[in-house]
Amino acid sequence: MQPTAQNQINSSSFRDPTTAWLGPDNKWRVVIGSKVDQLGLAILYKSKDFVNWYQSKTPLHSANTGMWECPDFYPVPIHGQNGVDSSLNGPYVKHVLKVSLDNTRHDCYTIGSYDNVKDIYKPDEGSVEGDSGLRYDYGKYYASKTFFDDFKNRRILTGWINESSSVADDIKKGWSGVHAIPRKIWLARSRKQLVQWPVTEIEKLRTNHISLANKLLKGGSVIEFSGVTAAQADVEVSFEIKDFEKAEVLEPSWTNPQLLCTRMGASVKGSLGPFGLLVLASEGLKERTAVFFRIFKGHNKYVVLMCSDQSRSSLNQDNDMTTYGAFLDVDIRHHKLSLRSLIDHSIVESFGGGGKVCITSRVYPTLAINKAARLYAFNYGSQSIKISKLNAWSMKTAKIN
Repeated sequence: MQPTAQNQINSSSFRDPTTAWLGPDNKWRVVIGSKVDQLGLAILYKSKDFVNWYQSKTPLHSANTGMWECPDFYPVPIHGQNGVDSSLNGPYVKHVLKVSLDNTRHDCYTIGSYDNVKDIYKPDEGSVEGDSGLRYDYGKYYASKTFFDDFKNRRILTGWINESSSVADDIKKGWSGVHAIPRKIWLARSRKQLVQWPVTEIEKLRTNHISLANKLLKGGSVIEFSGVTAAQADVEVSFEIKDFEKAEVLEPSWTNPQLLCTRMGASVKGSLGPFGLLVLASEGLKERTAVFFRIFKGHNKYVVLMCSDQSRSSLNQDNDMTTYGAFLDVDIRHHKLSLRSLIDHSIVESFGGGGKVCITSRVYPTLAINKAARLYAFNYGSQSIKISKLNAWSMKTAKIN
């Protein structure tokens, strides 16, 4: 839509239309990302013919979180893992409003209800707006978009992995940024968050399978896995914990998981953790990206922290080596703790708890490249952890048509 004096559109804060959906009045609707001062806006437009559009009197939703880029608005069934068409509404779906926060470069979402007569979206009680709420991915992941795959009845999420290298290095390598592996996305059983998992098509690239079961990881131990190309691999592992009594106490002030992961990185020994995977690691571990868990004793429950520690991912100090983290909602007294990492040379996409937490890291090792890259499981906590099951595969290179 062309900015004019009549429509008073600010071209610098007006972009990225959603997929259109059809309302009960047979009018099409789209949402545009915008802002007024620091009020993020999902401006709603309607059309009878998909050519001529007019602005609704009120936005679909707004919140004081700064400019909203790349808004996405879609329904998810309250039962099962299937996706549905964007125009569907009713008692058997919830709605998701996702926005890309221009201020922080994070993709955040809320879950709520959509009144398709008043054209108002309302987040559920307890659904927090902005960076303090839910995110698709707690690492480098931005400007995402979903679509409904009606052939396989699933909703697919795609997103952009930002760079961690310097501008000078970007120019040298001749490219910057890349799309993440597409993910299937659905509503968790709790109805309080979404779950994501790499699309099954990626499994066609698997080869050179190795496996391990019922292996005890004693405190301070590191195990190397050979037989897979560690620079291009798919790893799934589940951990089992028997004794929770010696878990460290989670202090009430420890509410920021990224800050907690930064303070308590993979090199900081604890009780139940850190334990997990060392990926894109060099011989002698001068370089490694650590994807791991820590378990704390919280108020009337155990709390799982998932981290992706990039602080030793590269000897090139010009890279961004931020550590990422999130709290994982899983009852570890009754469920094993699972982790899946997709490793592709400079990218590590990790999925904790079956996809309840996703963290994407962008790393550029100088030693752990190609055949020199190694893969390890580790436990730097004082208490033993059991690997219930581990499966890993080398990944073939995809053929892009």
